[in-house]
Amino acid sequence: MNQNKRKPLYHFLMPSDWPIWFILCLLRVNSSLSYLRQIKHGKFLGRLGHKVLSKRRAITRRNLSLAFPELSIKERNKLALEHFEAMGVSLAELGLSRWGSKEMLLENSAWEGKKYVQEALNTGRGIILLSAHFTSLEISGRILRYNFPEFDVVYRRNRNAFITEILRSTREIYARTAIEKRDIKSMIRSLKNGGTVWYAPDQSYNQKQSEVLSFFNIPAMTNTATSTIAKIGNAVVLPFFPRRLPEGGYILKFLPLMNNFPSNDSKEDTKKYIRILEEQIRLCPEQYYWIHRKYKNLPENYEDYYKDLDAWE
Repeated sequence: MNQNKRKPLYHFLMPSDWPIWFILCLLRVNSSLSYLRQIKHGKFLGRLGHKVLSKRRAITRRNLSLAFPELSIKERNKLALEHFEAMGVSLAELGLSRWGSKEMLLENSAWEGKKYVQEALNTGRGIILLSAHFTSLEISGRILRYNFPEFDVVYRRNRNAFITEILRSTREIYARTAIEKRDIKSMIRSLKNGGTVWYAPDQSYNQKQSEVLSFFNIPAMTNTATSTIAKIGNAVVLPFFPRRLPEGGYILKFLPLMNNFPSNDSKEDTKKYIRILEEQIRLCPEQYYWIHRKYKNLPENYEDYYKDLDAWE
């Protein structure tokens, strides 16, 4: 979204916007409560969503059946419910990201691998903070603000312009600027200037610079642009994966800089990322974004994994 197309939130006053305003007001009130109370309310919203959002529940169960075939139906359904709870908590954390106190966030967070951040900074080059879509992503950005150098964050437009502006403006509370995911030129410009760009290229992708690669042993249309962005932007790649702890609180985990990245083979570079991502998902499988169609956009000669969703409701 270009700067001149952005609107302050108070411009969204149509009747169709009122339900979103109601939710935003609830999040504002919720953000004033104790941390554990906020998380409890988020889980309740998630359980409610699990009951009423039958199509999303089916997509989640189907994704989990593909990624974790070793689980029984009962185990997968339990994991699907836990995922909805995690999604509900992420909604509560949107309020925390906008209005939560610094003291509360720092009290409930810890960092792992912080030495790798310094190693990345010592290179004097731009940094791609390579991440993925976990439900704690939004709140971890707010926490990063307090102990991490200034960074830009990539966002994706929502079909609803009001929701897009809520997400973008939330991210610009903690980031220097929010860059729309198709604005590759701005990402590269930031990296060339020695900046840090927080980038999560894991969702299904059906554009240039994509390949069908295995994700949990199932073919998935995958974004391979990270390699090109790193090469043109002369950037190092620092993996970053936040997770929410079962008892509450967050771990912000940094991994060693990716060796020989980028190479001359973007496909192999992306496979390295996927291997790391799968390892991190297994630490908290309920927190990855299974609610989306991860295995969509495949070429015609591949199976349509979502053709029988009614069977998964």
